Amino acid sequence: MSGQGGQDAKFFQRGKIQEFRAELEAAESKDKKFTKRKTVLKKIVANITMGNDMSPLFTDVVQCLGTPLLEIKKMVYLFLVCYGRQKADQLHLVIESFLQDCNDRNPLVRALAIRTMSYIPTPVVIEALTDQLRHCLRDRDPYVRKTAAICVAKLYAADPRKAEKGGFVEMLRDLLLDSNATVVANAVAALSEIGDRQDGVIFKLNLTVANKLLTALGESSEWGTIYILDSLLRYVPEKHEDAEMIAERVIVQLNHANSAVVLTAIKILLYLMNYMDNRKLMEYICRKMGPPLVTLLSSGPEVQYVALRNILLIIQRRPAVLKNDVKVFFCKYNDPIYVKLAKLEIMYRLAREENAREVLAELQEYASEVDIDFVRKAVRSIGRLAIKVQPAADACIQALLDLIDTKVSYVVQEAVIVIKDVFRRYPGKYEGIIPTLCQHLDLLDEPESKAAMIWIIGQFANRIDNADELMDDLTYTFLEEPTEVQFALLTAAVKLFIYKPHSDTTKALVHKVLKWTTEEVDNPDLRDRGFMYWRMLAINPTVAGEIVLAEKPAITTDADRMDRGALDQLLLHTGTLGSIYHKNPETFIRGATGKALTDSPALNPLSRQVLVPIARTNLPPTTINVPGPGPPEPSRAPAQAATGDLLQTDALPPQNGASADLTGTRSSESQESPEDGGDDDEAAVPQATASDPYAALDAAFGGYMADEPRPQNKDLLDMI
Repeated sequence: MSGQGGQDAKFFQRGKIQEFRAELEAAESKDKKFTKRKTVLKKIVANITMGNDMSPLFTDVVQCLGTPLLEIKKMVYLFLVCYGRQKADQLHLVIESFLQDCNDRNPLVRALAIRTMSYIPTPVVIEALTDQLRHCLRDRDPYVRKTAAICVAKLYAADPRKAEKGGFVEMLRDLLLDSNATVVANAVAALSEIGDRQDGVIFKLNLTVANKLLTALGESSEWGTIYILDSLLRYVPEKHEDAEMIAERVIVQLNHANSAVVLTAIKILLYLMNYMDNRKLMEYICRKMGPPLVTLLSSGPEVQYVALRNILLIIQRRPAVLKNDVKVFFCKYNDPIYVKLAKLEIMYRLAREENAREVLAELQEYASEVDIDFVRKAVRSIGRLAIKVQPAADACIQALLDLIDTKVSYVVQEAVIVIKDVFRRYPGKYEGIIPTLCQHLDLLDEPESKAAMIWIIGQFANRIDNADELMDDLTYTFLEEPTEVQFALLTAAVKLFIYKPHSDTTKALVHKVLKWTTEEVDNPDLRDRGFMYWRMLAINPTVAGEIVLAEKPAITTDADRMDRGALDQLLLHTGTLGSIYHKNPETFIRGATGKALTDSPALNPLSRQVLVPIARTNLPPTTINVPGPGPPEPSRAPAQAATGDLLQTDALPPQNGASADLTGTRSSESQESPEDGGDDDEAAVPQATASDPYAALDAAFGGYMADEPRPQNKDLLDMI
């Protein structure tokens, strides 16, 4: 379509196939400047855009390919992309035109032809594409080369064996050293797409190629910069100095205006820091990452949310990045609710003794907001702050009591829930506020808050004078309560009986609750617990008291932290959908390949302890030798390959099944050599392997077939 703006709107009218065919036939006679033909094609493309089926015009439209006008060729090729697969039996009509355009003088025409052919993955087109694509990858014009690089990825998706046997992966490898930055970026993008396939080759970089790619960053576009930076995740530093040198060259990208480039640069820096031992440099990198992240918060709410979800991961792994910037995450009145909730979580993560007073004051303001969900989160965050920062616990408890005095139902309920955890965090310190909580018992109508209050009454029944009366009122609706509340009532009634075994009211209460639990409740877990309590109390009440009233472990904030191995894995997806969901992409994207840190001599000992093995599946079980173009390369020692080979493939981790490298060779067996020179404390840590975890179970059920179940004897059945 032309760039005439609103003038092309007139073409978006539903037309008939017969009319378009007649106009195309009429345009063949008197149309020296191809104006009529261009107009008809615009109408056809507009109808395709509106969802109308224009495939019956296939033979009429492809006749326009002989037109020398580039604008007409673009529209015809767009038509072919839309209907080429449907009309596979008629594609032989356009193969000759494809071949002519692939050898056209105009590089735009050559690139357009090769790109269109790659979009039509039918056997006849792929057969014609192979030779032309090989020529285009060596074309003198960089525009054609960069288009051809992407076409290799499409060819690989359509026919991986043909792409490998034709040496296209090796040609892509050679394009990594191209003089044009755009060509390099597209070659990296194509290799990354191929490497991310379950059955693709393994794309890994060595130091030489990584430095070449970094050199191309200065002339690359924003998207090219992202592709090149992202490919650095495929480089595994063998020495601390290598990781530090790469990081120093990537740091400058933190000043980029594009937020995607900034997040990708941060992802690479976080990855490389796992392979460094220079503490001063790591602290410097953390300081440099803070301002760009803060700058992202001045963007629109959508970009803010992406940045906040990524920051939440980053500060769990590297708290020093934003440890002094908690005020940046204070909520604004016009922030959307999803941004406010994300900021609230980050405020809690960054809270420490030095800034606890400021954070608490801010949370108290949020607790008086209008949005109920936001208020609930704010009240709960006050309690979590009390658990996390011990010097601020007194002020947090006072703030919660002030909120309870407001007698707002949802505020009181959230306060009760977190106060239960505070009691467990600081046993024997704040039990004096229990009478205040009991005064607001009528405001509790949600299962979680009611269960929390029942737990408090049962746990501290010896300090509450009217505990039996409160429990009697609460058990009045026992059979109508949710399961969560029934569990709490059952345990609290038993605790009350253990504290006050001689009270007739308590005896009647526990008998009533146990009878309901074992006879009238349908939940099997609740019923089993009732039987367990009843038998313990009947056999030995003293032992029952020791079990039920056993000392509870103090609550800590460790449960709020993500597992270190999972966190390292998620940080490799910074700036992607996985970092927003806080899930690895392979868990919600079909066919996605997982990422994990790769072991090397430079990897930090703590990171090595939590390595997550990633197994590649669906690789062919047979060995396929694919010779690349040119003379065969002599084999090199690992030390030489680290600096000489374009793509490091001799130090790949063991995979599940066969593995493949970018030299085009697949191996059905992998061997792993133990790392030398490990520290004593590291040697004691079991190394994670990517081999099949069930490989040792082959003979575990060897006698199953001999002992398989058989029909029983008729006499035995009669006996039963």
